[in-house]
Amino acid sequence: MLRLEIVTPEAKTYSDDVDSVVIPGIEGELGVLPMHAPLMTQLTPGELRVFRKGEEIRLAVGEGFVEITSDKVAVLTDMAVKESDIDESAAEEAVRRAEQAMTGEKLSNEEYAATNASLIRSLALIKVKRRRHQL
Repeated sequence: MLRLEIVTPEAKTYSDDVDSVVIPGIEGELGVLPMHAPLMTQLTPGELRVFRKGEEIRLAVGEGFVEITSDKVAVLTDMAVKESDIDESAAEEAVRRAEQAMTGEKLSNEEYAATNASLIRSLALIKVKRRRHQL
């Protein structure tokens, strides 16, 4: 077994023993099984998949870091939302707002970065929510 813990600034979002996990890493998807070599990597916004007792759980995650040991995966991220908790219409509205802000008035570098990060997180939410419908 592999212990998976996902922590956001608000709370510990997930904590359980799992069979494996697939993480959206900076260099692509990273599959982790028990006895994985120790590794630390950057998390990118996207879909994190958890496999436990024949069940697959999908979460939309934001930016962050992942620490992997032989028996534990620790994910520190700014967002982690289970597929069932995603409000697709709210995410679509957030995308529209971010796109309008980025094409409208001149934004400072900090405002642009924050708006772009919001856009990317919202797109990750939509991707995870819609993926089930595409299967």
